[in-house]
Amino acid sequence: MKAGIVGLPNVGKSTLFNCLSNAKAQSANFPFCTIEPNIGVVNVPDPRLVKLEELVNPERVLPATVEIVDIAGLVKGASKGEGLGNQFLGNIRETDAILHVLRCFDNDNVVHVDGSVDPVRDKETIDIELQLKDLETVEKRIDKVARAAKTGDKEAQKEVAALTKVKQGLEAGRSVRGIELTDAEREEYINRMQLITDKPVMYVCNVDEESAANGNAYVDAVKAAVANEKAEVLVLAVGTEADITELDTFEERQMFLEDLGLEEPGSAKLIRGAYSLLNLHTYFTAGKKEVRAWTIPVGATAPQAAGVIHSDFEKGFIRAEVIKYEDYVSYGSEAKVKEAGKMGVEGKEYVVQDGDVIHFRHNV
Repeated sequence: MKAGIVGLPNVGKSTLFNCLSNAKAQSANFPFCTIEPNIGVVNVPDPRLVKLEELVNPERVLPATVEIVDIAGLVKGASKGEGLGNQFLGNIRETDAILHVLRCFDNDNVVHVDGSVDPVRDKETIDIELQLKDLETVEKRIDKVARAAKTGDKEAQKEVAALTKVKQGLEAGRSVRGIELTDAEREEYINRMQLITDKPVMYVCNVDEESAANGNAYVDAVKAAVANEKAEVLVLAVGTEADITELDTFEERQMFLEDLGLEEPGSAKLIRGAYSLLNLHTYFTAGKKEVRAWTIPVGATAPQAAGVIHSDFEKGFIRAEVIKYEDYVSYGSEAKVKEAGKMGVEGKEYVVQDGDVIHFRHNV
């Protein structure tokens, strides 16, 4: 599962990517610095994993991860191929969620592709290009299905009706995620098209150091502009975050954060936000050899969760022995949880909850 960082050129995307992944994507003060997408696998910060490590004292600890893709800057006309647009749009289509970086700071030394700072305008520029690309995709599909619909094919008629709603919404300047559709229409006709503006989105407001804790007028304008969208807004001083990652010790980083009025790096919030945006959550396995966070989609059943460890675990699933994270911490060990009768024995229908500590029984 991948989250893609998008935005206009020169808004801080590659600096953010470097900060998140500790990879060193080229970052420079001119457009199209990034052409091929950079991909980083990022650990998901989770204090529960730290606590389990303290209680179990394992040989190793493995956190959950999420893939972050740094996609080159889009420009006006990208949907028609401007500025390498087709390649960039193709890269976005391959991601599962979008982290849309908006410049919300003034700095005469950093050029803006449109000559002035206006994050709401920038958002609309990107939105229009993505919507135009989706409109092209939807119109092609309507042309294909319309022939069958005209012959009386009921299923094709339903699909054309759903697609027409999407077409009209896109033409009115709405992204697919904000267009009113029934659950059935989305599941049966729209989801499989992988439309770009149907992907979940988080707007990352890149601010200056002084605005890191409370935002600024640019951030307020963005929040007002996206109030009717199904979207999150995160305030992040990307340049400052990059400086923090360069500090040698944890103590130095904490002092820097405290001076800014922050409890933790904004990048940690962003990574967790991306994880949530992808509709993922975590369960744990805990033993002397390893304490590990495993990534599963929200709603996964116990056998499906077991299959993330090994496909044979899913095939030969017998039961899941489940301890709630809070009980593990409260009683201090697996043995004491069992003594207190707090360990649940769950079958194939059990839906794994975020934070469950699980031991799987299987016959393979």
